[in-house]
Amino acid sequence: MKSLPQTLAPLVLGCLAMLPLANAWAETTVTILRELESERYDPPRTTARGAAEVLFMAGDTLVGLDYDMKTPVPAVAKSWTVSPDGLTYTFQLRQDVTFCSGKKMTAKDVVATYDHWLDPETKGLEKWRAGPVDSITAPDDYTVVYKLKQPYNELLTQMAHYMHTIINIDQVKALGKDFGVKAFDGTGPYCFVSWTPRDQVVLKRHEGYDWGPAIYKDPRPKVDRIVWKIVPEESTRLTAVQGGQADLSRYLPQWSIKDLKADKRLSVSKADPFYWTFFLGFKLDKPVLADVNVRRALNLAINRKALTEAITFGEATPATSMLATSTPAGKNEYFRYDPAEANRLLDAAGWKMGSDGYRYKDGQKLSILHYGIAGYWKDILEAVQGDMKKVGAELRVQLFDSTAAWGKLATQEFDEFSMSFGYMSTGEALNSYFLSSSIPVPNRMNWRDADTDRWLAEGAASLDPAKADATLSQALTKLSEAAVWIPLYHDSLYLVAGPRLKPVRAHGIFGTGTYKGLDIELK
Repeated sequence: MKSLPQTLAPLVLGCLAMLPLANAWAETTVTILRELESERYDPPRTTARGAAEVLFMAGDTLVGLDYDMKTPVPAVAKSWTVSPDGLTYTFQLRQDVTFCSGKKMTAKDVVATYDHWLDPETKGLEKWRAGPVDSITAPDDYTVVYKLKQPYNELLTQMAHYMHTIINIDQVKALGKDFGVKAFDGTGPYCFVSWTPRDQVVLKRHEGYDWGPAIYKDPRPKVDRIVWKIVPEESTRLTAVQGGQADLSRYLPQWSIKDLKADKRLSVSKADPFYWTFFLGFKLDKPVLADVNVRRALNLAINRKALTEAITFGEATPATSMLATSTPAGKNEYFRYDPAEANRLLDAAGWKMGSDGYRYKDGQKLSILHYGIAGYWKDILEAVQGDMKKVGAELRVQLFDSTAAWGKLATQEFDEFSMSFGYMSTGEALNSYFLSSSIPVPNRMNWRDADTDRWLAEGAASLDPAKADATLSQALTKLSEAAVWIPLYHDSLYLVAGPRLKPVRAHGIFGTGTYKGLDIELK
């Protein structure tokens, strides 16, 4: 096993010194280490995985999701029925659910949650996840009637997503823009206590909670407190978990997985299935990248196999397609390593190699401004820079702290960006990024295409799975041929529990690993 460099020892000590809460409640506090932060903890107003990690524990949704990433299970809704035409969903709610504040949750809270998300003034993101809503009503305190304008075949699985988290609208009105920043009142197994940006989020046990998703044998929280701790350095995270100073992480270096599995003190769980893709996205209307052949050439310049091996030590799959799902998308002929073809395409596009090793056209340098999130991406982008330089393209990388990066990535300042994301299906992945209505976030590519919008709508509305997949394949093929992304690799997820914990089963939903955290328990 690789040993920790001596230069990192002070960082380890610093990390441990920053865990006063864990020391104060050592017998019932679990410390979870992660790499990145969120800009807020407001369900409809963030797409950050860092937010999802906390919100799944601090809140609840009507429907839960099984480990197979496709089967909806009862959660706050104990049962539901769907009309034969697929337009009306009737949910029967549990009658024992309370917010952390003590307020009893009723159907009115569910309706208020969706009204808030869909209200234009909220500026809620990814509203497609709610489906084409006609009306959401509460005929009584424990019944919700959810009516659609047209069928939406992924509604139930999407309802397990953190954006569907039921919120206390009274707190939203009281806090305004500070909701999810200063406080968050949810119904989840752990209550939001405090958030120190770039440092930690503290949660405490929700007393009386026993309404977790049916996938858990015991739906009650098992520890008093959970501390989500930001530790940017992966070697520091590794040492802390191995030494028992921290308890759980899905952010440990992939080179260490083999040795972690062999360590009898630890438990390692792999999420299966798991769909998570690392990619670089182009702003298609930027002058340098408006030419599809330039985008294709840059795809051909990247040695994905070498990059994936260097970064993930064989724990991820080099991307030969935009997505890890089985939906076909043509030949994907540009997602291969062929620098000779890359050079040919750039020559044909009029970009001529200069004496400095970079290409020029009409006096303009083939230079691309890249925005991304600091941390894990640094090594990836250094490899990409090297590959692009070999074909005469300059990549100017600017990385930002995760609390600031999301705002920077919402601008039109850059040419290219780096991102990784999780999804449950082809439909979810494509709707997440390619709807015209989602410009500029999360459709940071500025892909505006009527065919794509139509195919995604038709694919979502089809009640025939085979027909839906065929329709989505049309969209995926067009996007692949347009080379809107450089897909790098499809990742894996390992959740590692330290010496104090019983084994924790990894869940793939939105890449969080822990999901509701209801199997986190001390030995």
